[in-house]
Amino acid sequence: MTGPALLRLATFNVLHGRQITEAGHPSTTAPDSDADTDPDPKSAFVQPLVDAVASLDADVVALQELDRFQERSGRVDQARAVAEATGAADWRYASAFHARSVPGRSWVIDRSEPGLRVYGPRGAGHDGEVPSHGVALLTRLPVLSWRARRFSAPPVALPLRVAGRPGLTVVRDHPRAALAAVLEGRRGPFTAVALHLSFVPGWNVRQLVAVHGWIADLPRPHVLLGDLNLFGAIPAATLGAAELLSSSRSRRDRSGWRGLARARTFPSHRPLLQLDHILAGGLGTHRAESVRAPRMPISDHRPLTLELPL
Repeated sequence: MTGPALLRLATFNVLHGRQITEAGHPSTTAPDSDADTDPDPKSAFVQPLVDAVASLDADVVALQELDRFQERSGRVDQARAVAEATGAADWRYASAFHARSVPGRSWVIDRSEPGLRVYGPRGAGHDGEVPSHGVALLTRLPVLSWRARRFSAPPVALPLRVAGRPGLTVVRDHPRAALAAVLEGRRGPFTAVALHLSFVPGWNVRQLVAVHGWIADLPRPHVLLGDLNLFGAIPAATLGAAELLSSSRSRRDRSGWRGLARARTFPSHRPLLQLDHILAGGLGTHRAESVRAPRMPISDHRPLTLELPL
């Protein structure tokens, strides 16, 4: 458990809860469930995801690549299922796009819904059931306010290595979403942001700079948690440059951006790269403790966790 003045933060690209073999391949078998004996067959789809997130024991957790009512993941609202099972005090899910995942066709967009909607606990946010894909932020802390934004898809496709497919596959990126919450920490308010940036080089940097400006008026410290599709010190350097160029805050108020953890997170079975980051601006001299990137039975990414005095 965290110490009296420490909060545990986590980010995890969950790959819609898909299980991964020891060799790093996505499982091709559906979860075991007997409709005659299981009162809730959908639980077989979501339980590995719930167990993985619960094991992080985080006070604030950002999740990327979550499904909502997709057939491939048992038609479950994954963010709600995880939040309710882990006892989150509050949570929100922001859709990057509304579409159905169809084998062999990638995504079939639903034109009846706007790209961005924010869903949450019953009575908060939108309650529609159109399938979507997006990001979530779950917390044990009191939430003072929420905000969300969407980033359009880049106009180019790239050859990438895709889990479960040999060689390179030409992939067109999709829209992305970011979700921010002003939280009441043990040392006062701070802002946490869950985000998932494009895999297109340059486009992801542009999105990160946009996030910097988007949260400039929210209480500091600012903590960004997500799969940024950027390596090493690039995210911190990008945010630092954006800070220097910003006119929204006097220089004497700026205490800089820095990455809080260095750990390889991708691919999960044999991590070679760090794509997942936790960064902070305005944190002062406080350092992260207990940095971990444990292997999980789901996803091609490893989660990243750490503890901070917030």
